[in-house]
Amino acid sequence: MVCTTFYKHEGEWEKVCDLHIKYEDVWEKVCAGWIKTEGNWEQFYATNTPTVEFLVVAGGGGGGPNDVGYDPSGGGGGAGGFRASAGIALTSGRNSTPEQPLTLTVGTSYTVSIGGGGAGGNGDYSHGQSGGNSTFATITCTGGGGGGYYGSTGYDGGSGGAGGGFSGGGCGTANQGHDGGDGGGQGAGGGGAGEGGLDCTGGASFGGSDGGDGLQSDITGTNTYYAGGGATRTGTGGLGGGGNGGLNAAGSPGTSNTGGGGGGSGNSGAQGRPGNSFYGNGQTQAGNGGSGIVVFRVPQFYQARFSAGMTVNGQTSGSSFVPTPTTVVSGYNIYSVTGGTGTFTLEFN
Repeated sequence: MVCTTFYKHEGEWEKVCDLHIKYEDVWEKVCAGWIKTEGNWEQFYATNTPTVEFLVVAGGGGGGPNDVGYDPSGGGGGAGGFRASAGIALTSGRNSTPEQPLTLTVGTSYTVSIGGGGAGGNGDYSHGQSGGNSTFATITCTGGGGGGYYGSTGYDGGSGGAGGGFSGGGCGTANQGHDGGDGGGQGAGGGGAGEGGLDCTGGASFGGSDGGDGLQSDITGTNTYYAGGGATRTGTGGLGGGGNGGLNAAGSPGTSNTGGGGGGSGNSGAQGRPGNSFYGNGQTQAGNGGSGIVVFRVPQFYQARFSAGMTVNGQTSGSSFVPTPTTVVSGYNIYSVTGGTGTFTLEFN
């Protein structure tokens, strides 16, 4: 393949930086060109600034616990922030318009990192922790907010963590995720990328609040939900890896590599600290948030090289490496980054 292309202009050969073709009266940029030589098609041109479609999801927030000797549950953790480009999702986070794909340069090093899930609260006055940010080149998503315990608000985040009993939910981030629900007699549900967490509108007998649903993307070739909020008590986690709530049991964790929020825990009959005969055998452990993910795809004429220690398409290495891409979407090489902090560089394939 010829990586540099020239054309003759007024008797002089000049380098081609970008090649365009007119199609239905509109000039469009050419990604690659082919020529037939001796009966075989050979690639003779590829731009060094390909268009890259992306999905970036941050780590989900941990759920909030109940306090020893009290029934009211903690709030569910907020989902990690969700950002997606046009062509791979109908909407981006907080039901916003999908973003423009990135134009990256071959041979340039870019940052990529995966946010971890926040720890769930465990014990008296123990707030759920917020998830870690995820980054892909110039795109950064904010970790989900941690869920509050009884009397404490949820943390702000990509999607907001829910408030514990009688406490407000945290705020989501514009174009990334929704707010956490407001607590009442029990805690509320954590916010998701596609909708807010469910408020608790009742007293102490209220069953439980669901987490907000996340959003779908088909960047991997399969339509998949990401960034669901964590529930609490008897509630169900939001679509996209949100953890279920726990009643006299620990809240469920958010699903790994979805950015789902962790489930909050609650009690019935003031059954607080495990193993304590006075309080009974309830739980005060809330669920951890799920880790984030970065998925991107490039035209098949390019490949991606990653720094040591990254986990990509289930592969990792102690030195820089080019993982085997997924090719289920015709014409694209797809890379799913599920762990690590490092760099990547695009190369001609």
